[in-house]
Amino acid sequence: MSRLSPGTRSVRKSQRYAGVLSVFSVRRGQGAFYRRRVTVSAPKWTPRRERTPVSLAASAAVRPVLEAPRRPARVLAVFPAGAYLEVRTEREPSVLAVVTGGGTRLPNAVLLAVPLPSLSVGEEAVVGDGGIELGPLSLRVRRWWDPAAPPGPVDPVRLAHAAALLRPDGTQGLAGNGAVDLLADSCAGGWLLGALSAAEQLVGLGPGLTPSGDDVLAGLLVTLRHLGRGAGAERALWLADWLAATVTYDARTRTTPISATLLHCAAQGAACPEVLGVLRGLAGRTPLAPALARLRRLGHTSGADLAQGVAIGVDAVLAMAAPASRDGTGHDARHGARGAA
Repeated sequence: MSRLSPGTRSVRKSQRYAGVLSVFSVRRGQGAFYRRRVTVSAPKWTPRRERTPVSLAASAAVRPVLEAPRRPARVLAVFPAGAYLEVRTEREPSVLAVVTGGGTRLPNAVLLAVPLPSLSVGEEAVVGDGGIELGPLSLRVRRWWDPAAPPGPVDPVRLAHAAALLRPDGTQGLAGNGAVDLLADSCAGGWLLGALSAAEQLVGLGPGLTPSGDDVLAGLLVTLRHLGRGAGAERALWLADWLAATVTYDARTRTTPISATLLHCAAQGAACPEVLGVLRGLAGRTPLAPALARLRRLGHTSGADLAQGVAIGVDAVLAMAAPASRDGTGHDARHGARGAA
């Protein structure tokens, strides 16, 4: 440290490209002035990453989060035909499925027409303002599809004949589970308290990204929404509202992020094409057997579990749409006391 003449105060500054070298004087008490050298580094400039623009199609169920302001996201899981992105938002759906042509078109999916780039779990992304920035791609939505397209009017007599094909084939993940049996009996019998109690037990029940209990509930919710409306069974829609509120209330804390999002989608009647195809088959619009076979092939047990939920929903719709079972208020006369619980 070099000493300056007393009473002299000087400030000298020089600037270079990589930083600022300042030479200045400081005073310590009543003594002489001292000179110090301080180097302040200039901020580093990071070039903006160039991304390849790609058009995509997206489910209308994810429109709220895609058209919201940009938010950070991260890769939650990667699989051969796609990846899951978790968006940092309180809004649902909070998980997006980015899939290629070979992936299942989930109700929360965006569909790529190009191969998925190499991704790793935890990798950062950005979602919002009508698109997704993911790896080297800048994805922009150009087309939307409806994941909750209704099957149309439903004839209860035809539905009753078709329901025989929905009998569980033993491949479902919760075969023989008491909560599933309670759910089926309560929904068909109009016992609201029993149905809600069973649904509470099933949320998050089972292994994997989409536990079997959640798949059963998703199949049930979508069926009550669409076939209940098509058959004119208002009681089925009423039951769907109660079940939807129960299973989505704290789904994020009770099951996986992707499964919580799918439950929120199902609560609005949104599902993958395989489930909607079965509902159209039950309504007599398309052949049922091939559609049911396609559904049951999904995943390890997901397809069979979804089909079991659809079967429970069909039995409930038939019970609630039967004219002989209704009283003057539109409630199930056989189970009026239990239904009001």
